[in-house]
Amino acid sequence: MAEATQLDAPASAEKIAIDGFTEEGENLSPFNEGTVQHGAKKHSHGDAPVIPEASRGERLKSYKLADFAPLNGREEDWRFTPLKRLRGLHSQPLTGTGPTVEVTGATNVLVETVGRDDSRVGSASIPDDRVSAAAWEAFTEATVVTIPVETIADSDIQISINGVDEAPAAQHLIITAERFSKAVVVLDHHGKTTLAQNVEIVVGDGAELTVVSVQEWDDDAVHTSTQQAKIGRNAKFKHVVVSLGGDLVRMTPSSLFTGPGSEVEMYGLYFADAGQHLEQRLLVDHAVPNCKSRVTYKGALQGQDAHTVWVGDVLIRKAAEGTDTYETNRNLLLTDGTRSDSVPNLEIETGLIEGAGHASATGRFDDEHLFYLMARGIDEKTARRLVVRGFLNEVIQQIKVPALEERLTDAVERELAAGNI
Repeated sequence: MAEATQLDAPASAEKIAIDGFTEEGENLSPFNEGTVQHGAKKHSHGDAPVIPEASRGERLKSYKLADFAPLNGREEDWRFTPLKRLRGLHSQPLTGTGPTVEVTGATNVLVETVGRDDSRVGSASIPDDRVSAAAWEAFTEATVVTIPVETIADSDIQISINGVDEAPAAQHLIITAERFSKAVVVLDHHGKTTLAQNVEIVVGDGAELTVVSVQEWDDDAVHTSTQQAKIGRNAKFKHVVVSLGGDLVRMTPSSLFTGPGSEVEMYGLYFADAGQHLEQRLLVDHAVPNCKSRVTYKGALQGQDAHTVWVGDVLIRKAAEGTDTYETNRNLLLTDGTRSDSVPNLEIETGLIEGAGHASATGRFDDEHLFYLMARGIDEKTARRLVVRGFLNEVIQQIKVPALEERLTDAVERELAAGNI
């Protein structure tokens, strides 16, 4: 019997080469810039390699762009993102004309345009990556939507964001649901753009807020959006992301509990076509006791080089006793030539919790589902579409805005028809 290899044995001089990998790990994107290997970049004050944060909670946050090093694509937060397709959002001044913003719907809410010196700016978020910090430094005014204390919005609040320029630009939005208020807010993105966006969301004590962010950009649009929510005591917050259009769309929503007894639901739906890059990186930060969170993201991919990324971080801090959390990601590969990266992360600093878990799965059509439908006289093409509709409908039906649900169902149908599925 051959002698077992010891874990601490010195590496052999003769190494096996695997395409796409280096000694530092996988070279995930041929579009990423730079040649410095991950973990080998020097600090400005010495030759020691960079050591990644031990905890998700230790990640750098700053309003200053200079505090974030230039990106090279080897950073943990950017290793899946093709930087060259960002069109300068990470490396150029954001001086373009940002999308127009129009707020319609509810009549009993307050809509304002304020300067960056307004005290509400920065009340819910601090940039935690280079592009978000660049957007923070570049914006000159912000759109603020406020649902007043104990107000129930008399209809859905529609925020239409229409891109008109492809030069790199910044945008800042603030949504505040004051204590014991209730509202549904829809961010509807369309047009052409190269946009770095920051969205601050404040959910007051006892408030109930749903925010739906729909990305139906033109085919060549580039959009990064940091959507950070701060949730108060006994509040309920639902966040839904729907990404369909655009060349590259990168969403980074986060939910921070600041008071006990609160609940968060985060849903996502994405459908990537040939050459499209749709990325979702989310964080649920359980920083206080007795809060509950549920995360469900679902994606479908079709066409050559369609690429989706989902990274779900859940942090349960030492003080967050009684936490109840679970996150799920499912991806359906409809054709050859697609790629889906799914990375669930769960970090627990206390054992005194109700429960915590995660699940991730990526695969093709379930043959049993297809057989069941075809055995009842449904042709294969129709059966496939029924499976996809049912797969994605779990997320669509969580929106609770009938007109928008119908529109997104039709959009999924168009995606399927375009891919001849």
